[in-house]
Amino acid sequence: MEEKQTELQSTSPVKTRPPTVLQVLPALVTGGVERGAVDIAGAIVDGGGRAIVASAGGPMTHEVIRLGAEHVKLPVDSKNPFIMWRNIRHLVDLVEAEKIDIIHARSRAPAWSSWLASRRTNKPFVTTFHGTYGNNNPIKYYYNSIMTKGEVVIAISGFIAGHIRQNYGVPTARITVIPRGIDLGKFDFTRVSKERVVNQATKWRLPDGIPVIMMPGRLTRWKGHLILIDAIKELGHKNFQCLIVGSDQGREKYRRELEKKVNQHGLADVIHVIDHCEDMPAAYMLSDIVISASTEPEAFGRVAAEAQSLGRLVIAANH
Repeated sequence: MEEKQTELQSTSPVKTRPPTVLQVLPALVTGGVERGAVDIAGAIVDGGGRAIVASAGGPMTHEVIRLGAEHVKLPVDSKNPFIMWRNIRHLVDLVEAEKIDIIHARSRAPAWSSWLASRRTNKPFVTTFHGTYGNNNPIKYYYNSIMTKGEVVIAISGFIAGHIRQNYGVPTARITVIPRGIDLGKFDFTRVSKERVVNQATKWRLPDGIPVIMMPGRLTRWKGHLILIDAIKELGHKNFQCLIVGSDQGREKYRRELEKKVNQHGLADVIHVIDHCEDMPAAYMLSDIVISASTEPEAFGRVAAEAQSLGRLVIAANH
């Protein structure tokens, strides 16, 4: 859960009503970006404001609605320049129709559309810098730089704040560090019933009495799934189950690559690639070991924090 809120003066002429904050992100599937958006939407509502989330949708949409926030489905997950351009108009219409006071972008593609919409509507623009984002060529660097256009740039850790200053030259005065956190009430082993754990194990068809190794997180190469598969092969035995849990978020080619490597190693009965999980606390509780094998430093090691909160043994990369 995000533990601190940033104050930003709205340019809206209406001062008597609570602020309306629009958060824009690609989708509501799984991950730190999505969790942060949901948590902040809830905090805005609890604080008396109105929270609207624009995304392409996903399993976490119901959480937004349950918290009393609103969701607007837009194709802001697309990196197609023509769709991104059309999204500017969609966002302008949304801002004007719903009297948005602040636009908060959480990812690069939707940030470009959101920034231009903010300029057209004269609304404050805020960004949250969620990761390091590879910047190994000028085009990628320019694409990433949209995340520094916020009047306030929120960094999710001191590490990310340093990265923003060092790589993009953003002055310290424009950066606000809001450390990530987790909901200790949700990730509390005393609140996860045996029934939930059994239901999750049944859903995944896990055999009784066999150790479970789990690696949660979206399917993207830098998370280190290939390293885990090679490590499982090196163990040389198969008396356990290994679960790679997370949405591919459209990276179907990478998912197929993982599945191919599993089959090449003869581990199809051991390693299973599983889509988004609705009950992650139960998934952690049925695991004996939780893996975080990221090949680059995590902006915030959410997996390690959640797993340890539930008393699970964690093996993580030392960056």
